[in-house]
Amino acid sequence: MNCLKVVKKVNFGVYLDGGEAGEILLPARYVPEDCQTGDDLDVFVYLDNEERLVATTQKPLAQVGEFACLQVAWTNQYGAFLDWGLMKDLFVPFREQKTEMQKGHYYIVHVHIDEETYRIMASARVEHYLSKRIPAYDEGEEVGILVWQKTDLGYKVIVDHQFAGLVYANEVFRPLHLGDRLTAYVKHVRPDGKLDIALQRQGQEAVADFSDTLLDYLHRHGGHTPLGDKSPADEIYATFGVSKKVFKKAVGDLYKRRMITISDDGLHLQ
Repeated sequence: MNCLKVVKKVNFGVYLDGGEAGEILLPARYVPEDCQTGDDLDVFVYLDNEERLVATTQKPLAQVGEFACLQVAWTNQYGAFLDWGLMKDLFVPFREQKTEMQKGHYYIVHVHIDEETYRIMASARVEHYLSKRIPAYDEGEEVGILVWQKTDLGYKVIVDHQFAGLVYANEVFRPLHLGDRLTAYVKHVRPDGKLDIALQRQGQEAVADFSDTLLDYLHRHGGHTPLGDKSPADEIYATFGVSKKVFKKAVGDLYKRRMITISDDGLHLQ
């Protein structure tokens, strides 16, 4: 996205100051009602069907350098066209498709500029666009992930639009789907640069965080929850979004601090 100044108004839109790129048209359908010469507008700039720079106030679902899960709007003899939130669909040539894309299906793609045409395009060959650098993350650091692929080991994810990561199946306590965007945490940086990722904070920090959450929940629900040590893990996750292991440790922490009591019908504030 770019913040560009309106330099003149015409009957079919306004022109924006594109610096070295010259004046860039923002078509009338995207111009705010109260727009005046001299105003600064946040716009996305790309090439139209005639290879001219054009601006829009619409925000695309993905920008250059990012990965996204996008739906195929239509196909032709040259490739597939993805709905990315703009009037002009995003092109994926056949050479950048791992399998032939089907209309209506969703795919994880990388958005980049084609070096030959300078058009924005996408590729489903995700592996080619992941960074080969060793990530400089600390264990426990918060990251953003995009769920990419399910495997026998768990779920492959893309971390911060750059790195390959894996969430192990035995550490997944909620349904995950292709294209889900989540906040997660770095467990380990492997020597090959790939990341082991956890959906929850790890260790005592996770327990401390959830202890506060559980205490707040009890205060807001009349001082009681029917959930306890023997409750099914899926019920605990559905209510609190944590594993049974973290839940039990937090219960133990609050009990030792004499802030709750434990009974057959659940937990009670002290």
